[in-house]
Amino acid sequence: MFESMRKRVDNPVDDIETIIGKSTAINGQIAGSGNIRVDGRVDGGIAVDGDAIIGESGLVNGDIKAGSLVVAGFVKGNVETDGALCIQPSGQLIGDVKVRSLNILDGGIFKGRSEMAVRSHDDGEPSLA
Repeated sequence: MFESMRKRVDNPVDDIETIIGKSTAINGQIAGSGNIRVDGRVDGGIAVDGDAIIGESGLVNGDIKAGSLVVAGFVKGNVETDGALCIQPSGQLIGDVKVRSLNILDGGIFKGRSEMAVRSHDDGEPSLA
């Protein structure tokens, strides 16, 4: 599973609709329904229905809401995903996160608070294990 996330950071995939290149800086909110990759700088938030990848040279100052998020660069802002958040060895995230799953690889940096969804049993009660 994690190897596939690493491949997504290293190699752009065909289903990424928006790529913010290394030499591009955006000041403002980005919103969309597809997947996005940021290798440049975004000063403002990102809200996409799809997945977001912050590449090693990527820098985001603002909140991110996405289906899932891979951070190999730098994010300063709060994060909310319906799926997974993965912080790569080169990644840094400073802010609070609300995610379904959280994976911080060796070398990755996370400073903030985390909130994760609680799994429930068939009877609707939270799982203790």
